[in-house]
Amino acid sequence: MEHEITDRDKASFEVGIKLGALFHQFTEMPISPEILKDVERTIEKSVSLQPYVKEVSVSINEDLVRKRLSAFKYCGLSGDMFDIKVKVKYGKWLVTARLKYDEKLRYPLMYLEKIESED
Repeated sequence: MEHEITDRDKASFEVGIKLGALFHQFTEMPISPEILKDVERTIEKSVSLQPYVKEVSVSINEDLVRKRLSAFKYCGLSGDMFDIKVKVKYGKWLVTARLKYDEKLRYPLMYLEKIESED
């Protein structure tokens, strides 16, 4: 049976695409504690340029960055360092999704956190 694709579906798809693109765009980017906050803001600004994005917050685990520094005082950004929240609005739907490392699964999990309607 075929179903109509709704604005809610489109909003959920859009937020997933944003997180997937973000993850693959910034993973392995060179990072150090000195530029960590700048990188967080840059990722936020970069993602916020995309259609339908209403809010982005990025947090990178500084303890992991410090723990993995090479002799040259930097390391590659990895999925277990991210805690990212993206909100997308499509039609009347506001969808919040998260990229956060799941310790139990040992995996940087992307998931829908909240779906809200203006109604």
